[in-house]
Amino acid sequence: MSTVYLQKENHLARVTIQSPPANALSSTLLNDLSKVLDEVEMDKSIKAILIKGEDKFFSAGADIKEFTSLQGASDFEQLSRKGQQLFNRMESFHIPIIAAIHGAALGGGLELAMACHIRYVAEDAKLGLPELNLGILPGFAGSQRLPRYVGTAKAYEMILTGAPISGKEAVAAGLANQSFSVEELFEAAEKLTAQVSAKSGPAIHQIMKLIPYAHTGQFSDGNKAEAAAFGEVFGNEDAKEGIQAFIEKRKPAFKDQ
Repeated sequence: MSTVYLQKENHLARVTIQSPPANALSSTLLNDLSKVLDEVEMDKSIKAILIKGEDKFFSAGADIKEFTSLQGASDFEQLSRKGQQLFNRMESFHIPIIAAIHGAALGGGLELAMACHIRYVAEDAKLGLPELNLGILPGFAGSQRLPRYVGTAKAYEMILTGAPISGKEAVAAGLANQSFSVEELFEAAEKLTAQVSAKSGPAIHQIMKLIPYAHTGQFSDGNKAEAAAFGEVFGNEDAKEGIQAFIEKRKPAFKDQ
């Protein structure tokens, strides 16, 4: 893959966006990210994904130069659908995707980050949806995901002004989980990813199905699904190992069974 580097080890996958100078989201990069998901999906040993950008940025947005090659509303709608489908797939992925955001996550870059399940961010990073400054608007579900995290009023403000917020402000607004200095960011994200990937695979998969009920379904439906999943995981070998390890005051040795 020409724009994305994938490294797999110890039950985790590291994905690095490599599209200098700004890691812009071109059609090629979207295709490469889709291929990464295909590869990770086939590898049953992977239990978490860490995604970050190379050099100065996470991703500074869509590839604006690519827009000049598109003809008419149908081409732009097709591009929008392509990005939406990829990011919807990420959001509903069977294992958690963790974003480590430094430099800038703007436009499509922020839309990519919002499709991840956990966002760690550098304190001085810039996050925003500045599309209206160009006379256009977010096309990869940014207008739909941003209000989930920051609320309707803040989403209106951010999108209508196009003004970015800092990493610290993103945490305060609910857009990011934690902020760190640039020097600490990647170490913290690696630590988090390792913590997650040390858990039981079947339990992780169930949690990834259950949490979305909180904003997509009825509370009663979520309760029903949780009860069914609760019963299912207790039939697994990992549950027996986890409980026995707790009794014996040792770390569990999960086999993802």
